[in-house]
Amino acid sequence: MKKPKDRLQEARAAAGFDSPTEAASAFPREINKNTLISHENGNRDLSRKAAEKYAALFNVDAGWLLYGSEPSLNVNETSEGILRDLELPNAVIGDKVEGLGRKIPVYGQAVGGVDGEFLMNGSVLYETMAPPSISKISEAYAVQVAGDSMYPRYEDGEICYVDPKRRVKKGDYVIVQIRQEEHGPTLAYVKKFIRQNSIELVLEQFNPAKELRFAGNTVVSVHYIVLAGAPT
Repeated sequence: MKKPKDRLQEARAAAGFDSPTEAASAFPREINKNTLISHENGNRDLSRKAAEKYAALFNVDAGWLLYGSEPSLNVNETSEGILRDLELPNAVIGDKVEGLGRKIPVYGQAVGGVDGEFLMNGSVLYETMAPPSISKISEAYAVQVAGDSMYPRYEDGEICYVDPKRRVKKGDYVIVQIRQEEHGPTLAYVKKFIRQNSIELVLEQFNPAKELRFAGNTVVSVHYIVLAGAPT
């Protein structure tokens, strides 16, 4: 069974930091490199206070760091928009596939912005059949890609199926909702996840190749894309 030090190492790596030194450089006020190393190698016990600090910075739940317990699965319910849920499997292999025949809403717009963003205002384009891996997830939904900002990974008009409960880690493809102003519109982006903490969210775009950075307090949600396919 994993120990707190093992989960701390995993959380730090999943947040996009290859070493304690890199994490301490990113958060010089919050992290002492030697202290983090001591926590990761088990020379110093992880206290509740330290776990809560690392949880906020590395985008995990403090209870999971300490005990390996599952937190609440409400994503981004904190004021800083920090992901709090554990990674869940997409599907369970059993004697038969269950949950077939359920439809989920598809959101999107015909034309996206410069970086493929589109208005996420709750308007449903149409409904599509949910794949088995998310058919039992009540909050599951799909989005239609607008533009070629993520080509060749995603093409214009392609459908992305979303599991909003699964924990996101570095390298995953995600649908992100951003609100720059308190009462402004919510814009959605389909991108590759690099890292997220209380300060910022960093995403990767393919076409043209660049990083997109958003202040932590503008992030409404970051949801995991399970798979994609042609419109149905």
